[in-house]
Amino acid sequence: MNADIPTPADGPAASRREFIKKGSAIGTAALFSTLGHHGVWAAGSDAPEKTEVKIGFIPLTDCASVVMAAELGIDKKYGVKIVPTKEASWAGVRDKLVNSELDMAHVLYGLIYGLQLGTAGPKKDMAILMNLNQNGQAITLSKKLADKGAVDGPSLAKLMATEKREYTFAQTFPTGTHAMWLYYWLASYGINPMQDVKTIVVPPPQMVANMRIGNMDGYCVGEPWNARAIYDKIGYTVATTQDIWVDHPEKVLGTTADFIAKNPNTALALTKAILEASRYIDATKNRAEVAKLIAGKAYVNAPEEVIEGRFLGHYDNGIGKKWEDPNYMKFFNDGKVSFPYLSDGMWFLTQHKRWGLLKSDPDYLGVAKKVNRIDIYTEAAKSLGISVPTDHMRSSKLIDGVVWDGKDPKAYANSFKVKA
Repeated sequence: MNADIPTPADGPAASRREFIKKGSAIGTAALFSTLGHHGVWAAGSDAPEKTEVKIGFIPLTDCASVVMAAELGIDKKYGVKIVPTKEASWAGVRDKLVNSELDMAHVLYGLIYGLQLGTAGPKKDMAILMNLNQNGQAITLSKKLADKGAVDGPSLAKLMATEKREYTFAQTFPTGTHAMWLYYWLASYGINPMQDVKTIVVPPPQMVANMRIGNMDGYCVGEPWNARAIYDKIGYTVATTQDIWVDHPEKVLGTTADFIAKNPNTALALTKAILEASRYIDATKNRAEVAKLIAGKAYVNAPEEVIEGRFLGHYDNGIGKKWEDPNYMKFFNDGKVSFPYLSDGMWFLTQHKRWGLLKSDPDYLGVAKKVNRIDIYTEAAKSLGISVPTDHMRSSKLIDGVVWDGKDPKAYANSFKVKA
């Protein structure tokens, strides 16, 4: 299932050049206006140590900020060149980060924490520089289940109780975000993902093909691979991840602690560049053009219209419901998206404990303080005039009505009735 996805070696397509040309029409002064004296790196102590940086990404809509930082030339203003590197699977991203074949990555929040504690591969000190996006993932079920009346959580649970067989659900990485959203959603309807279903790992771009040939009943993945199942008339959206947790953390800009120790100025420069790209993407007027660019073969490699709809908040679940979702995929939202809240990282650890990936309770807050580099993010954000929260924890109510605020992670992790 981990077949290689080739990265085209040729230069940017004509449409990309046209897009960048249009972007430049904004005016150089406007594009640079937020930078002040931080916009140009002088030779000296604050110059980036490494000027060409390989950033891995998986073909998903939420790779957009990494791609746009490179495509718009925002990276160069901070003295670095981003080389976006298309990867085939999250396991591949993990291995290349650990082995320093990649400098950084657009990566699953829970993958970074899994490496930090040794539950996702070899134990290694990791770092998160910023959150890349919130919302915009989904759970897709096969049309065959809808035909049998399973159109939501309760009716799926009813079908599984009456029609006994092995039900298979796919996620993208064992400690990753999609696994946690899938498990949380199933559990909220009394379905134990460790006992009542079979779960498998499938790379995001291969989800639709695997559902088409009957390898799974459902999956959780990022866009556009949920919208693509609807486009191909083989699946439907039973829940969005913003239904599970409004403004949930999703992908992050992740790297190793070693990389930051050796290249602190480079880490700061890249955080600034991707922050600025995130702000650019969140301007509604830019979204259609960004969707067009990332749809290309070098990036997501999907029909433009499949990406654009949900990228603009236009949702269709594939079985008759259409709506405008105000909680669609966000990249900036006045800086609220980007801040690496400690409580976000801690939440993933509570779920790793819930599902038996961690055998005992870790030092939840201590791990989060080590991994989430709020110091670097704060310096980058302030240089761009972006406000930074004074409270490094946030509170949210999830789909089951349970509030997460990070205050007592051990009690929270052990409070769930449905668990491993």
